[in-house]
Amino acid sequence: MSLAIVRSRAQIGVVSPLVTVEVHLSAGLPALALVGLPEAAVRESKERVRSAIINSGFEFPQRRITINLAPADLPKEGGRYDLAIAVGILVASKQLPAEQLDQLELIGELALSGELRGVTGVLPAAVACKRESRALWIPADNETEAALVQGLEIRKGSHLLDICAALKGEQPLPEVHAQVCQPTTRGSHHHDLADVKGQLNAKRALEIAAAGGHNLLMSGVPGSGKSMLAARLPTLLPTLSEDERLETAAIYSVAGMAVEAICAGIRPFRAPHHTASAAALVGGGSHPKPGEISLAHQGVLFLDELPEFSRKVLEVLREPLETGEILISRAARQTEYPARFQLIAAMNPCPCGYHGDRSGKCRCTPDQIRRYQDKLSGPLLDRIDLFVNVVALPPDTLLQLDQSENEASATVAERVTAALQRQHQRQGCRNAHLQAQQLDTICALTDETRQLLATAANKFGLSARACHRILKVARTLADLAGSEAVTDQHLLEALGFKDGLTRSPGASS
Repeated sequence: MSLAIVRSRAQIGVVSPLVTVEVHLSAGLPALALVGLPEAAVRESKERVRSAIINSGFEFPQRRITINLAPADLPKEGGRYDLAIAVGILVASKQLPAEQLDQLELIGELALSGELRGVTGVLPAAVACKRESRALWIPADNETEAALVQGLEIRKGSHLLDICAALKGEQPLPEVHAQVCQPTTRGSHHHDLADVKGQLNAKRALEIAAAGGHNLLMSGVPGSGKSMLAARLPTLLPTLSEDERLETAAIYSVAGMAVEAICAGIRPFRAPHHTASAAALVGGGSHPKPGEISLAHQGVLFLDELPEFSRKVLEVLREPLETGEILISRAARQTEYPARFQLIAAMNPCPCGYHGDRSGKCRCTPDQIRRYQDKLSGPLLDRIDLFVNVVALPPDTLLQLDQSENEASATVAERVTAALQRQHQRQGCRNAHLQAQQLDTICALTDETRQLLATAANKFGLSARACHRILKVARTLADLAGSEAVTDQHLLEALGFKDGLTRSPGASS
């Protein structure tokens, strides 16, 4: 009897628990039994592994083969265990030595020819493997994302024969060198804030949102520049830090999406269509996958035509906006994904879009306008920090404005970066993520300023959450101005943006 033990990694959300592949060969009629809660793709690995071993020039044992994927109560899915199973069979049948197996982990899917194919979720597996101080052998296709993890020995192969040669000591596998990603330019070179003519108030709101990580809602008639402004927000944001790149790339790795942009430090910018379902936004499925809010982690989630989204879809945003994470519960399992995103939304003031416009095109009745605005619930609006009304400029004014006088994204980004540095030095996070208990010290007010806020809260019926968000915006305004204290001027400007939706043509009371 022969027994081989090979280590691999499962994928549960952005966590990658250890899976021990145990292969036992015994006497009896030729058969292969695979146990340990394997799902369909794992059960089919028997045929892939058999063909890969034979086509690689090895002998497939004509004995009774039992393969156990431990722990037995952890569901296994995908083709990620193919390589570990194949190596286990070859070691158990004495065709490969077992000396190196204790110090390494194997992940990869096998083609019938024996070629190695990339799998999803290699980055979380690499992080977990580093904690165990083992080497990780992966398909060459997964080299880019695995290279994000520093301090880990990672080797790549393109064929089962490459792995076997390395285990025999005949030819070592090429090492994957950790890459220290160099920050790239912010956003796309096609987008620059200087392209937007006029709209000084909206640009100011965009700068504040970038400087403090605040949520922003823009209301205005069609063609006023809301989407154009939102697309330029990434050009104001700093590049992802090393920790942020690793955390965000892990989500993209699990989702099977390219991580090159994340590796370059570019913050995610997700803009789902308004027909997206709640599951598409928060994630889900029988095997929960990350949704748009998790793919926007450490970046921007842009929802254009906000009232056109289903109300059920919009309401699922409430908890992630507060907690920065989403827990997807299914009957068999629970999966948690990070979702610390910045919400930028745009809407029209009425169903036709022209309520309050100087052109007088709007023919919507008051009831139609009210129903349209009521699609946005009070609790959701309460979680938005900045409201701004984007007014369409007359054509003659638009054509006369000199674009060269507009501030470029790089200029505004310098002020944003300076403000963010002050926040991280002071509290270690953006102002939008301040906890309630931190506000008394970090956003301390004088008696006169506190009375001003209380008067505004009573006048506009602001909730405690809304007052806290006003304080955070005021703190960001102070940081942009380089001020240590939050003054009346900062608070008044913050109140102006909080009241923007109430006083704008597109807001509900």
